[in-house]
Amino acid sequence: MSMTQEEIDALISGAASGSDSSGFDNMSDDVSFESQNPKFPDLEYGSESTIYSPLDPKLELLYDLQLPVSIELGRTSMLIRDILRLGRGSVIEFDKLVSEPVDILINGKKVAEGEVVVIDKHFGIRITTLVDPADRFKAIRK
Repeated sequence: MSMTQEEIDALISGAASGSDSSGFDNMSDDVSFESQNPKFPDLEYGSESTIYSPLDPKLELLYDLQLPVSIELGRTSMLIRDILRLGRGSVIEFDKLVSEPVDILINGKKVAEGEVVVIDKHFGIRITTLVDPADRFKAIRK
């Protein structure tokens, strides 16, 4: 059932006057509000623990995406005056030891750890540890 213009005006004037009542006192008891409950199709999302196989057809659209892959040897903080003094031959000390694994970041998120290797005069990374898939999924949501 719909409201009359007088009932709408009474609600507006009651709200504008700052009265504590909700403005429904003047309305007759036969007025009811109908709400529509929209129906949406059920989407089949996997739970956080669901791990999709790389061969899963649901992931086929993602196969051609390119993401930046970077390797983090370590981190440090420096004052701007020290950064401006850097030159050829300067050494920056990181927070990691030589024996510690490097972090493998994909799109800025840590997905694995590995060790640096040399392959035909090129650097490479041998993956030693993968981050737990459930942790990777949580990191994506952040």
